[in-house]
Amino acid sequence: MGKQAFITGGSGFLGGHIVRLLIEQGWTVTALHRPGGNREHLLSLGARPVAAQLHEAGQLAEVMPDAPDAVFHVAGNTAMWRKLNAQQYRDNVLGTRAVVHAARQRGAQRLIHTSSISAYGIQQQPIDESTPSNAEHDWINYNRTKYLGEQEVRDGLRHGLDAVILNPCGIIGAGDTHNWSQLIALIDAGQLPGVPPGAGSFCHVTEVAKAHIAAVEKGRTGANYILSGVDASFLELARTISDLLHRKAPRRAVPKAVLRVAGRVYPLLSVFSGEEPRLTPEKVALVTNRVIASSERAQRELGFNAAVPLRTMLEECIQWMRAEGMLQAA
Repeated sequence: MGKQAFITGGSGFLGGHIVRLLIEQGWTVTALHRPGGNREHLLSLGARPVAAQLHEAGQLAEVMPDAPDAVFHVAGNTAMWRKLNAQQYRDNVLGTRAVVHAARQRGAQRLIHTSSISAYGIQQQPIDESTPSNAEHDWINYNRTKYLGEQEVRDGLRHGLDAVILNPCGIIGAGDTHNWSQLIALIDAGQLPGVPPGAGSFCHVTEVAKAHIAAVEKGRTGANYILSGVDASFLELARTISDLLHRKAPRRAVPKAVLRVAGRVYPLLSVFSGEEPRLTPEKVALVTNRVIASSERAQRELGFNAAVPLRTMLEECIQWMRAEGMLQAA
């Protein structure tokens, strides 16, 4: 019998790629979905869907196979709106606590925890694994909850769980429904209100998925692995997307001060719509800073490929979005 994996977040962008690669490599994959969630997508990937509440350790232990070779905890709440803070804490912190408890209870061989570069907080210097996090008391709830989620994994390590933590930067590629695909759709429709002045590090979703699977065999117990990639300003990102879509490219970034005002206005409008605002103070803070990080450790120890060109990642995402009818006709 092949290797056994249990995964949370398998219906999502990154999780779907991990499931697909695991199946291709002969793993048997049990994939969690929320009660009433999308079983069909998981079945189409070749996984065995099981239902449980993410933050209920007892429910997770009931549906998790006995002594799985790897538990991939990929599920996460990326909301950037304080109205959703309580739910985000439950998903990112209590959910991780429950996965850790269930993994220990079922005798998992190793937990691969998907964190984020945001767990290090907003840093003015390039980030590597030795950079002390300043996210513990961060006013941005996403940063804080990703940091606290890592602490739940560290608590599991203290109690004998074997675990590895991965910290991806901005992931781009096919299958993205609500991350950078939103920016692509806005540019395609000619509705981009402006480009923020920040910069980021962008990594290819397939390479990030491969790194997760490599971490099962090659990752060091208790180690963090930053998965960065191509560094680019948001202006460069928007110009590359515009070029690929044959749309008019933005000429300059919007001043920070203008975005800060917009970040306060948009949430007021959401009082009436009830939907997450396109801009919030949290989103503005993240897109007006530079997030530059080193993936040297992951390249050296996991064989992570950080060199996929930005244009290649964006082309894949755009082609997939076209096939899904998410963009205007070419």
